[in-house]
Amino acid sequence: MTLEQLRIFIAVAEVQHMTRAAEALGRTQSAVSASIAALESRHGVILFDRVGRRIELTETGRRFLGEARGLLARAAQAERLLDGLGGDVSGTLNVHASQTVASYWLPPFLARLRAAHPRLAIVLRAGNTSDVAEAVRRGQADIGIVEGETEDEDLTATQVGEDALVLALAPGHPLASATSVSAGDLASTSWVMREEGSGTRAAFERILTRFDLSSDRLDVLLELPSNEAMIAAVATGEAACVVSRLAAEPAHAAGRIALVALHDGDRRFTALSHRQRHPTPAADALLALMRETATSTP
Repeated sequence: MTLEQLRIFIAVAEVQHMTRAAEALGRTQSAVSASIAALESRHGVILFDRVGRRIELTETGRRFLGEARGLLARAAQAERLLDGLGGDVSGTLNVHASQTVASYWLPPFLARLRAAHPRLAIVLRAGNTSDVAEAVRRGQADIGIVEGETEDEDLTATQVGEDALVLALAPGHPLASATSVSAGDLASTSWVMREEGSGTRAAFERILTRFDLSSDRLDVLLELPSNEAMIAAVATGEAACVVSRLAAEPAHAAGRIALVALHDGDRRFTALSHRQRHPTPAADALLALMRETATSTP
């Protein structure tokens, strides 16, 4: 059994599709199928049922998936330990970040880190806050950067930046010229919201509680998976959304949307690391770069 076979098995198990797993891994579909077949043949097991054009994990496959993930995490930990012994900022840094962070805030830091350490390769993956926390927990990410807070005793959160949530709506919306909003304003308009698991969604839910409201009392027209999709949805309609100021600023500058400040809309960007995993020199270097900028910002 090889680490590559484990990576392929996990990828196929997560998407339950040979072709999509092959594309994600940068392998051919035949190579992925052959790897799974070799693993099954070598150990006399069936890991997947082929049901029509779909595949599904067997009970054996489900039991093996957790162990396979653990083995890969331990191998990655061993690699990080060896890198750390030399203190050399090189190898590969796997960064997972929530969408606002990945799209608008983090890239300049990654560019500066790469310029300072030319032998370092950086892989950035974007997802919502819960996805990022899960990747750090499983050892798939060396460091995670998210908006807001996470409640996970396995993870350490360090503040590295700040942002603010704003109300975004079409310039012709009745609230477009407001200087503040009330509970009645929030309850009387229609909404476009981020999906469950999003840091922006969680932060908006907390704001609503201060108005003695909840999302199930709002007229929610759509739930969308990105800031850009929300902004596009409200720009020409009658609904509003709550979104990061960083994400909304380009559309606001172009005159496509109006922005209204929200009381208690400030939020933090935090770096997540696993309490029981040794950080790589590259992860430490990125964290130091972000914290240095955060502490020097007035």
